[in-house]
Amino acid sequence: MGNLISSLKRTIGNKNTVTFLGVIACVAILFLGYNYRVKKDTTPIKVPYAINAIPATQEITEENIGYVEINSKFLKKADIIVSSSQVIGYYVNTGTSIPAGGVFYKKQVVEKKELPNTVFDNIPDNYTIYGLPVNNESTYGNSIYPGDKIDLYINTTDETGNVIFGKFIEGITVLAVRDSSGQNVFDDSANRSPAMLLFAVEDRLYELLMKSSLIGGIRVIPVPRNKNYTATSGEVATKEYFENYINSKSATIS
Repeated sequence: MGNLISSLKRTIGNKNTVTFLGVIACVAILFLGYNYRVKKDTTPIKVPYAINAIPATQEITEENIGYVEINSKFLKKADIIVSSSQVIGYYVNTGTSIPAGGVFYKKQVVEKKELPNTVFDNIPDNYTIYGLPVNNESTYGNSIYPGDKIDLYINTTDETGNVIFGKFIEGITVLAVRDSSGQNVFDDSANRSPAMLLFAVEDRLYELLMKSSLIGGIRVIPVPRNKNYTATSGEVATKEYFENYINSKSATIS
């Protein structure tokens, strides 16, 4: 027994032996680490896919999805959603669709509030959405955003050639800014130009705005306000003058 212990001590004390054992240990660690990474990168992961075709703006339900295994290494390069919790209850983005058998990419799936037409969902009774035509200049270099407060001013010329200008409606909240194709201007990094501001006004004010757009020669100008603007949405003192002016140039059929 003593001879065996002495032999082991001599072996361990030998520098060449220690070096050899160290090299073996390093190789073993590298081998195990490599195998672990390869296994991790090639292990299939179960991801959701569309059982049936899902068109744009449609809600994705549990009945719409199945599961398929995909190589985890591929998932690192692709922008694929891997969890059903990020799909069920969400919506297919505008301008795209999910084909039957297709997986879900992150850019294709959005929350309901991100869809362009959700601005119509929470309009109060006796209010109507109005779309005010605009451009880069009238939005101050595309600087009016959804959620901003604006006032509306009217600019026109009367029969005697006098310029008429004044505040018509104040404290309006912008619901959306759309381009000429109906896309939200600020949805992505695309360089979109504003063509319309969407906001809700009382039905009576909506009627006046529609008349002003049809009469011609009347310009409605949006004026942005700061975040601390506290004006209550609705009519102002000069509104009655503009209402009479607009109604004098139009007729209402009931």
